[in-house]
Amino acid sequence: MQKAFIYTTPTCHFCQLAKVYFKENNVEYEEFNVAADTEKRTEMIQKSGQMGVPVIQIGNNLVIGFNKPVIEKLLKGEAV
Repeated sequence: MQKAFIYTTPTCHFCQLAKVYFKENNVEYEEFNVAADTEKRTEMIQKSGQMGVPVIQIGNNLVIGFNKPVIEKLLKGEAV
């Protein structure tokens, strides 16, 4: 299973749902708090063109929001 990277803010409900999903499914992930880390915020915006969170990166793919079906496919290495 691939590692996920998640750009979050502390008050984001869908960010929390994504992290719970990752923990329950033993998905290794690295979290970037874009409310506190301006460099990661800039990186997220450059990658996604979005200011909303969560932005989840799995491999070379970006998922905007907590789109569970897409995330599941990407974690399995399937194309979306």
